[in-house]
Amino acid sequence: MDPGVAIDLSTDALIQALILAGPVLCIGLIIGLMISVVQAVTQLQEQTLTFVPKIVAMGVTAALLLPWLTTRMVEYVQRLWGDSALLS
Repeated sequence: MDPGVAIDLSTDALIQALILAGPVLCIGLIIGLMISVVQAVTQLQEQTLTFVPKIVAMGVTAALLLPWLTTRMVEYVQRLWGDSALLS
């Protein structure tokens, strides 16, 4: 395998991972920021108050986006297998 091909495969895999994880992580970030603002205003500094809503929101987001995530992953694997057949 050519080093350039290995670099391209690694780059594609990292970009795909960022695309798949991005929406769920963004929801966690938004919920975390909202809860941090509420905690700063109320001066209530409870750690579980930030943890539980973020986990629930991220879980719901992942469940709602599961069909899209699966489709993206299947397309990536099909593209990867198709390209590897050309490399042999």
